[in-house]
Amino acid sequence: MDVDPIVDAVRTAVGVDGPVLLHAPCFDGNELKYVSECITTGWVSSAGSFVTEFEKKLAEFTGAKFAVAVVNGTCALHIALKLAGVMPGDEVLMPSLTFVATANAAAHCGAVPHLCDIEPRTLGLDAGKLREHLNSVAERRDGGCYNRQTGRRIAALVPMHTFGHPVDLDGVMQVAQEWGIPLVEDAAESLGSYYRGKHTGLFGRMGVLSFNGNKTITTGAGGAIITDDEHLAKHAKHVTTTAKLPHAWEFVHDEVGYNYRMPNLNAALGVAQLERLPELLRQKRVLLERYLQAFAGICGARIFTQPENCESNYWLQTLVLDEPDMGLRDAVLKALNDSGLQSRPVWRPMHQLAMYRQCPRMDLGCTEDMAKRIINVPSSPFLVKSGRC
Repeated sequence: MDVDPIVDAVRTAVGVDGPVLLHAPCFDGNELKYVSECITTGWVSSAGSFVTEFEKKLAEFTGAKFAVAVVNGTCALHIALKLAGVMPGDEVLMPSLTFVATANAAAHCGAVPHLCDIEPRTLGLDAGKLREHLNSVAERRDGGCYNRQTGRRIAALVPMHTFGHPVDLDGVMQVAQEWGIPLVEDAAESLGSYYRGKHTGLFGRMGVLSFNGNKTITTGAGGAIITDDEHLAKHAKHVTTTAKLPHAWEFVHDEVGYNYRMPNLNAALGVAQLERLPELLRQKRVLLERYLQAFAGICGARIFTQPENCESNYWLQTLVLDEPDMGLRDAVLKALNDSGLQSRPVWRPMHQLAMYRQCPRMDLGCTEDMAKRIINVPSSPFLVKSGRC
């Protein structure tokens, strides 16, 4: 396959002659004003007012009743799993095709990732295949779900919305309910994505968001837990603030806590970014249409589009090769990057990483197939404005 037409199509879609990053942040709103206010007033750590404002506005945007802002998405997922009841020695169901943070968060709890396959229409958990797998390896006893092969409790199910595209939440929730497994959504990439009109992250006990520098909006580094459960929200805020009891001067902590609260400086950035989020999402959809037009006549590759009944944020625009061919995938990646069009493959599946190679898993045929076909191409929303922020 000739890779030059793919390079030309990507260049046409981004509309920029020079080098283009995969996903760059853009600060053309009130970011400098709000951060400068933090510095001027001296409120730079987690006690500042922007943290509370960011949590309020994030809850309003997503429709969650509560949001708890923390230092990054991995920490958010770590705490969400702990509060969902994941304990050392448990197993956590998750896709093998995910960013390593999903598996790491389970490991931070002392738990073991139990790796599951995906489906090509969502790039997320295959609910039907998961049901078949659990029917063959799991059993209900002692009020929980247990892996008959390992003897370990299966304590949580973590679907991940890949590149912002919602998984089959109806199917996943049904499996979770059938087996009595708490659902925690890894919605790190899907701020602004909806499943049947409801924001991702609100279908399980908790959802987790990320605001890393390459996300749809950024706080530099940051994450959040969103939930409709007031008790969980209060506990999350408490335990991420070192579990310190309120007092004018005493340092009394009532459980093992974590210094995970988001600093005011980061939250100030987030408040400004949230003000612009609707426009950023609109620009991403314009960019998608440009990609679809540019690839309309390309053979052997297509642009991935949102699943049925979903509204995706299109965090990363995704090119999918027609055939699973690692050699072709890498040739396309080399040609794109050599041309200044920063592009990357999907993450290496968790079962192929040394520390998770021995984890329990189902057949991962679709995961291995798609890992040879997926390429993320430049996705910055401001590309629709002649390539400049």
